[in-house]
Amino acid sequence: MKNWGVSAQRLVPPMPGGALLGWLGPLAVAIFGGLLRFIRLGEPKAVVFDETFYVKDAYSLITHGVERVMLGDDKDPISDRRIMAGNLDIFKDCPQPADCGSFVAHPPLGKWMIGAGEWLFGMNPFGWRFVAALAGTLSILILARVARRMTRSTLLGCLAGTLLALDGLHLVLSRTALLDIFLMFWVLAGFACLVADRDWARGRLAGWYDASVSARTERGPRLGWRPWRLAAGLCLGAACAVKWSGIFFLIAFAVMSLMWDFGARRAVGLREAYRGSLAYDLPGGFGALAIVPAVTFVASWTGWFATAGGWGRNWDQATSAGNPFFFALDSARSWLQYQSQVLGYHSGLDTYHSWMSEPWHWPLLLRPVSFWYPANLPPSACGSDQCSQAVLGVGTPALWYAAALAVIALVAWYFSSRDWRAGAVLLAFAAGWLPWFYYAIADNRTMYLFYMIPVVPFMVLALTLCAGLVLGRRDAPPARRAAGAAAVGAFTLIVLINFWWLSPVLTAETVTHAQWWSRMLMTSWVTGAPK
Repeated sequence: MKNWGVSAQRLVPPMPGGALLGWLGPLAVAIFGGLLRFIRLGEPKAVVFDETFYVKDAYSLITHGVERVMLGDDKDPISDRRIMAGNLDIFKDCPQPADCGSFVAHPPLGKWMIGAGEWLFGMNPFGWRFVAALAGTLSILILARVARRMTRSTLLGCLAGTLLALDGLHLVLSRTALLDIFLMFWVLAGFACLVADRDWARGRLAGWYDASVSARTERGPRLGWRPWRLAAGLCLGAACAVKWSGIFFLIAFAVMSLMWDFGARRAVGLREAYRGSLAYDLPGGFGALAIVPAVTFVASWTGWFATAGGWGRNWDQATSAGNPFFFALDSARSWLQYQSQVLGYHSGLDTYHSWMSEPWHWPLLLRPVSFWYPANLPPSACGSDQCSQAVLGVGTPALWYAAALAVIALVAWYFSSRDWRAGAVLLAFAAGWLPWFYYAIADNRTMYLFYMIPVVPFMVLALTLCAGLVLGRRDAPPARRAAGAAAVGAFTLIVLINFWWLSPVLTAETVTHAQWWSRMLMTSWVTGAPK
C-alpha cells in the first residue's frame, strides 16, 4: 500500500470568515446589479430586436402550450403593433390546430421563462423582460458565491460579482427578452454546482481517510449520493433546453467533473485512483451529467407532446390507434424528426445581417449589435437639434480587454502550476467560444456578439483569479498587499467609469446626437445611423 499522506485542510481548504458575511457581501453586490437591471426596465416601450420572436412565442406557450404562427411577418409586423396597442389578437386563424404550428429554431425553456413574466405582469415590455432581469441579477449572486468558493476569499467573490454587474453586454441582455441571458444563467449555475460538488466529494474522501486505517483500499470508497452533481445535470440540461449550444458546456463540464474526481483520489494517495474513479465515480457521473440533462431537455417539450398544435406534431396519426404505446412511439418519431429539422436549420443559417460578426471579433468588441435606434426623435426630447436613443449590445471595453489579457495569463498559469481553477475557467471559455469558429469557417453561419454572453462570467472569473495574484497571499508583507489592493481597486474604478460612460447607450436614455456619437468607440459600432 502506498504511503497515505493527506490533510483534510489541504484537500478541502476552509472557507473564509463566517457564513453570514459570505452571504451578505454577495447579496449586496447582487442588489446593486439588480437595481441597474430593473430601474427603467420597461424602456424602451417597444419590441426590441429579436424580442419580436421570443415575446410572441412565449405568449403562445403560456396561452396554447406550443408556439403558433402569428399575424404579419418580418416586413410587416402586424402582431408587434397590436401588442404595443394592447390588442392581443395576434394569432393566425387556422382550420385545424396543426395547421398553425410554428417552426421554431430553439427549444422552449427560455420562452417559458419569458412567458412567466408575461403571466405575472402582463404582455408589456416590463412583463416580458422581468425574468431576464431576474436571471441576470441572480447570476451576479451565483458568480460572487462561486468565485468566493474558488478563491476562498469573500473580497474576491464580491469583486467578481461587481465586475459582472458592470458589464455592458450582460446589462443589455438582462434588460431584453432574448434567450441568451437564460443560457448564460443555467450554464453558470451548472458550473457553480460542480464546483460545490468538487468540495463535497473531497470532503467525503477526507472523512473516509480520517475514519479508519483498516477501511482504506487501493481504489477508495464509493461516494454515494451527490446532490450537487445531480443539480448540475439539471442546470446544464436546462441550458440545452434554452439553446442547443448549451451542449458544448455540458460535454466540457462532464469531462471536467470526472477529471476532478481522478485528481481527488490521487490527492488522497490512492494507488488505483483512476480505476477507482472509473468504477465508482463514472457511473454516477453518467447518470447525473448525461441522463438527467437528457430528461430535462425532453421535459421542456411537454407542451409539444401534450397538445395537438405543435409543428410536425402529427396528433391525429399518433392518436388514431388509441394505443398508448403507439402514441408514445409516433410522438417520439415526430419529435426526433423535428429536432433533425432544427439541426439542419442551424447548419444552413447563413443569411447576411448588418450586425453579424465573426467569433474572432468578439473578444475585441469589433462589431456589437444595435438592438434599438429609433429615427426622428423630436428635438424637444433632449434639448438639441438632433436627439438619439439607443440600446447597443456591447460589453464594457475596459473589462473585456483586460479579460483577454487575463485569459492569456491563465494559460501561462495553468501550464506552470496545473492550478485547477485556471484550468476550469479556460475550459469554460473554450467551450463557449471555440465551437463557433467551426460554424464560421465550415458553414459561414450568421452569428452575433451576444453569443459570447455565456462566456462573460468566466472572463470575469479569469480577471478575479488574476486579481488574487495581484493582491498577493494573505501572509504577504503589508506593503505588498497594499500595492496589490491599490492596483485592483484602480482597475475596478476604471471599469465603473467606463460602464457609467456607456450606460446611456445601453439603456435607451435620450441624449443628444453628439453625446451618442462620442460613445461610439469605433466606426464599426455604427451602421445605418447618422454620423
